[in-house]
Amino acid sequence: MTVPSADVSILHRADGSARYSAAGYTVVAAVNGPIEVTRRDELPQHAALEVNVRPAVGVGKRHLESLIHSTLRDIVLTHMHPRTLIQLTLQIVNTPEQENTLLASFVSLSHIPMSNTFTSTLLAVSSSGDLSINPAPKVLLSASSAHVFAFSSTGNLILDLSEGEFDLDTWEKAHDKAKEECCKEQLSEDAMEEGKPSLQGFVERVVEARVDKERAWKNG
Repeated sequence: MTVPSADVSILHRADGSARYSAAGYTVVAAVNGPIEVTRRDELPQHAALEVNVRPAVGVGKRHLESLIHSTLRDIVLTHMHPRTLIQLTLQIVNTPEQENTLLASFVSLSHIPMSNTFTSTLLAVSSSGDLSINPAPKVLLSASSAHVFAFSSTGNLILDLSEGEFDLDTWEKAHDKAKEECCKEQLSEDAMEEGKPSLQGFVERVVEARVDKERAWKNG
């Protein structure tokens, strides 16, 4: 697994933004809201949530937008801003040969109130049962099954998207490996150098660095 990198507040005209790179993918996320919503989309007790995914080439992917929307619906605290709109745009900048991006972690870096942060990961299972985390496109194409899992910061499973041929035992092994990758305790510096960071710990470090920077600016 390659060590991911992330930057926050990279877009000056967005209320919240982040750039995330891992395994050959780079995605820029922008969040605006709460902003004015059209009367047609207005919800009396909640903010409307809009998700737009812009691939590097081609048209937007409705299935991916719907998947992200359903995942975020119970995480974003929409009841805090009724009759408004929260807009999330994800621009895929770089991809390997096959496009199979994981986008949920970007939203945890925005400035929108949320009940939890969360992370996600992709696993491929070979015909011999070997597990690969964030596999290369060639590995993914030859896999007998592929699994996307997302976990909240408290370790709860909030997304499971599995495709291919697999049994319950294989799914449980993939689930446990994904949870370990997303939710395990922060590792030592030696483990970080070996490229095995906790994804949740990674998100927390990025956000903490941003908060420290803002505090230093205010106190300066």
